[in-house]
Amino acid sequence: MKIAVASLNGMVTEHFGYCESFSIFETENNVITKNESIPNPGHKPGFLPNFLNDMGVNVIIAGGMGGSAVNIFNEKGIEVITGAKGSSEAAANSYLQGALKSTGSVCHEHQHHDECGN
Repeated sequence: MKIAVASLNGMVTEHFGYCESFSIFETENNVITKNESIPNPGHKPGFLPNFLNDMGVNVIIAGGMGGSAVNIFNEKGIEVITGAKGSSEAAANSYLQGALKSTGSVCHEHQHHDECGN
């Protein structure tokens, strides 16, 4: 399984599309076996969900996310977890332990992206 976490300096970012990078955690038997950071290639409508899908991501974790991105991830069969905070690795581990659940935090307007995840 591959888990992507929208990250900034190793911490979960408030808004998925505006993150600095994606922390990609490869897992086996609910244990992280590999961790890499992939720079965000840019925020364009519909691009990032397809980019992460092409990388084989199964789960995306972020503070908040726009409804269009959520819909594209859902179409691709990628689980969306929003409302996460703290360390990216801790969020991935919490997900693996079944302790991280989505709050459904959806950003509706881009001009309010700094408020996503609240």
